[in-house]
Amino acid sequence: MRDISGILGVNRGSFYYHRQEDPSEAVLRSEIEKLAGQYPRYGYRRITQLLQRQGYTVGTRRVARLMKEKNLLVSVKRAGQTTKSLQADKPWSNRLENLEVSHQDQVWVADITYIRLKGRFIYLCLLMDVFTRLIRVSWHIGSPALEPLFDTQTAQRSILPQRL
Repeated sequence: MRDISGILGVNRGSFYYHRQEDPSEAVLRSEIEKLAGQYPRYGYRRITQLLQRQGYTVGTRRVARLMKEKNLLVSVKRAGQTTKSLQADKPWSNRLENLEVSHQDQVWVADITYIRLKGRFIYLCLLMDVFTRLIRVSWHIGSPALEPLFDTQTAQRSILPQRL
């Protein structure tokens, strides 16, 4: 055996080594499967918390690995939602398609987006002159259903036009 392991460049001990599975691993796998069946929307972090409450000494990496081996990981649904207006019939017409923009203040484009904060939204409005690419930025905190987005206060808070 010494000659063969020397020729192959392998340690002699690795020939005799047989990895044994930890018996607690099988118990942990079955407990994870049981909890994942009871709580199908729980991810590895919550399953880890449940196991720790039951008295298991286990970390999130180990639980994540075991759940991945059994295909028990929950897919994460991202919290973004966009409008799907471009997939439906287009009730509008592009009036700028054949228009030659030749001077400033001829065409302005606008966009309104909102950013979710804790318990409220910040609404961001952008107005851009297509010819000069100057942007007028305005902001408003609150619910647009209750208050107009562009009013005199908003116009006063606006930043003077800036080049894009």
